[in-house]
Amino acid sequence: MVVAILDPNPLVAGQGVARLRAAGIDVECGLMEAAARELNIGFFSRMTRGTPWVRSKIAASLDGRTALANGSSKWITGEAARHDVQHWRARSCAVLTGIGTVLADDPRLDVRDISTERQPLRVVLDSRLRIPPKAQILQRQATLIYTACTDAAKQRSLIACGAEVVTAVDADGQVDLAEVMCNLGKRGINELLVEAGRTLNGGLVKAGLVDELVLYLAPQFLGDTARGMADIGELTQLSRHIALQWNDVRQVGNDLRIVAKISREN
Repeated sequence: MVVAILDPNPLVAGQGVARLRAAGIDVECGLMEAAARELNIGFFSRMTRGTPWVRSKIAASLDGRTALANGSSKWITGEAARHDVQHWRARSCAVLTGIGTVLADDPRLDVRDISTERQPLRVVLDSRLRIPPKAQILQRQATLIYTACTDAAKQRSLIACGAEVVTAVDADGQVDLAEVMCNLGKRGINELLVEAGRTLNGGLVKAGLVDELVLYLAPQFLGDTARGMADIGELTQLSRHIALQWNDVRQVGNDLRIVAKISREN
């Protein structure tokens, strides 16, 4: 018998192989181990780190701009790229966004136009509970809201809409991003897709909480005044850059899709 990789779950790790060998069955472990880990990358992340595999989807122009200075962003990328995003949502356990995106775009963040057995959990980070009860993301399926706001009346109004509200506050009075990831891991979330703006993207990247980027680049320039992908602040030394490892590059419709992992070596 050939086993690609041992189960990382500490409750069962190696027990199955041990029983097979005790029964006199030859077991070889390690064939195509890297491929098997990649297929189950979210599960391995949750079992070994206690947090989901975090994948951030960003649609941008070729010069790295996600919206005009006035916030206009529909649509930078084409229909084929937008359809491709549905597959990333469908494979994810949850889709996370920030209150800025909710207020600006009123997204649904559900899977549509493709067949799926389940919808991902919708997650919103909203430090002050500014989300309106009529927001589309609160409709149809359950939504999980992380906040730093302890206003009981605001929380009750959202709970009445079917949302679950969890308080997670950091030292600056904002939503504690690391605590959010740990909480999602405890909820069994393996793969988390982030669809957010530059502020939340930047915060997650700076906190070391993003594992992979899915970038859709449109063949256009939006100029220096347009909004960027992630607000990570000014770097004064090239050595402080955030390194990426290319995983896949292909054309989707008229756009370019780049899948890249964030390197933890630098």
